[in-house]
Amino acid sequence: AHGLLPEAGSGLLAVAMRPGAWLMRLDAEGRVVRRLQITDEAGTRRFDGHVAASVDGAWLYTTETDANSGRGWISVRERESLRKVDEWPTHGIDPHQLLLDAEGYLMVANGGIPRAADGRKRDLDRMDSSLVRLNARNGELLGQWRLDDPRSSLRHLAWSGSLLGIALQAEHDDPSKRAQAPVLAVWDGKALIVPSHAADGEGYAGDIAPAPGGGFVLSGQRAGNVLLWRPERPDALQRIAEITEPCALCTGAEGVLMAGGRGVGRWHPTEPGMMLRWPVAMAVDNHWVVLDS
Repeated sequence: AHGLLPEAGSGLLAVAMRPGAWLMRLDAEGRVVRRLQITDEAGTRRFDGHVAASVDGAWLYTTETDANSGRGWISVRERESLRKVDEWPTHGIDPHQLLLDAEGYLMVANGGIPRAADGRKRDLDRMDSSLVRLNARNGELLGQWRLDDPRSSLRHLAWSGSLLGIALQAEHDDPSKRAQAPVLAVWDGKALIVPSHAADGEGYAGDIAPAPGGGFVLSGQRAGNVLLWRPERPDALQRIAEITEPCALCTGAEGVLMAGGRGVGRWHPTEPGMMLRWPVAMAVDNHWVVLDS
């Protein structure tokens, strides 16, 4: 399981990745109430780990890769049945997270990493990562943006006001270049930029979430820290937590909740930090969400 999408009634959707074979719906008690095996559909598609809902809630959008061609696709699915009713190209490869913008259009991060059928990376010299904007009604390409560094993979997305934050994962052959690579890109509706080249995240952000008060929080999974970026200080990253294997992030009224290798941390800009150890040893994947109680 990778990406999660909350639903009404405290249920959620979960989607697998690399190679992603299933999409499932769970109720408020965690029971699986519907499961789709993508291998039962025609073709050689695999889920790429994320799902989003249309503005009216009637449709789902899933990122997928054709295992034979490597091309990226968006499938449009009925919300209840999960049945595919349409499909659109992502104009790239290795599509990962997707979100709707304020106008209801789709923002899609093409990770750009060529992969074998089992999900393993290959031919990294041919990377082509991009951010695309698609019409959520018909898949029309409305815009496409790339960074100067082709070895920076655009992966995870979060909105903070009108700014879209993109968590980056470096794929350079040279370990020193990977460690020095930036971890955040920002799209303001016109341009895609890297505001800070600080190497605090060692080139790998596992997740991104909006920060209380504006900006973004990123989990430096390999660096063992959680970083804060504010638009008023665009060239700086502030370390707000040091945690073993930080990854999943979510933001709510209680602040930012951070999953670590030994427990869950909480950061709030005006309150003391907190840490709660896991009752048993476990590793949380890149994402988690808060459900209604």
